[in-house]
Amino acid sequence: MKNIFIVNPVAGGRDVSDELGRTLSIAAQKAGVPREDYVITRTTHAGHAKELAESYARTGEHVRLFAVGGDGTLNEVLSGAYPYKNAAVGCIPCGSGNDFLRNFGTKEEFLDLADQLQGQEMDIDLFHTEYGVGASICSAGLDAQIAYGIPKFRRLPLCGGETAYRLSILQNLMRPLGRTLRITLDDRTITEECLMTAICNGGYYGGGFRAAPDCAMDDGLLDVIMVRKIGLLRIAKVLPLYQKGRHIQNGTVIPKLGDVISLFRCKSVKLELADSKNAPIIITVDGECRPAEKITVTSMPLAGRIVLPGTIFARQQKRASR
Repeated sequence: MKNIFIVNPVAGGRDVSDELGRTLSIAAQKAGVPREDYVITRTTHAGHAKELAESYARTGEHVRLFAVGGDGTLNEVLSGAYPYKNAAVGCIPCGSGNDFLRNFGTKEEFLDLADQLQGQEMDIDLFHTEYGVGASICSAGLDAQIAYGIPKFRRLPLCGGETAYRLSILQNLMRPLGRTLRITLDDRTITEECLMTAICNGGYYGGGFRAAPDCAMDDGLLDVIMVRKIGLLRIAKVLPLYQKGRHIQNGTVIPKLGDVISLFRCKSVKLELADSKNAPIIITVDGECRPAEKITVTSMPLAGRIVLPGTIFARQQKRASR
């Protein structure tokens, strides 16, 4: 079995290739993995991680493809690997968000390379959109607009990730809020003026926002969290609860937010703009943003195969047996 480490040299603002090589050499010795059984390769352009993953996976050999970067790198590797049952995808978090791993454990656990090399494989659901495959969350509205605005502020001097994030929030809150969406949930259609809508296969996005605290990544269903248009004062009260996942308890929206948030579970969701405004809405697929007028998201049950560090896999198995 080959272990392929696909490094995005710009993820997180620095190239970790050399550091990874030194750390991986020690971890491989500890895990009993021969030098010829692991390879480190670097991406050179957008989409390259997907190309590399597919090229290794289509050989038919049993391979583990570790995405060394952020959620965008992981999405590319998953997109290239998922059609091939001989390939499993691991995550070495070196990006700015790293939301996918929060569904299973901590960043520190995923950075234990010896445990990664001794990890176990499991199948998870993915979702399909017209813009590609995703593993975590597709969202539309204010949250996506904030993410879309961050790169612009990062180009400013002395404006790091947290500062850029806060500036994007301020800019977007000063703009008109809410768009009217036509939302089709399997065979049911509703029209609603929404602040934001998150279609969740995983629980986390946006650097730790816990949109879907009860979401399972192996049940074949999408958790759809719809937040209606509200004023700035109400946003200030709702967002802290939404960020920590306290808007939902025991599988339902808490009573005091019942007029603001709705939760649906379905296999397919279609979002379409239904107002007269000319501007498109911003959508994200695992953090990758783009303007669009509609999107269809469909669950792909157990279509992805991932690698979890040994300690995390054992914990998952223990929970599943309860």
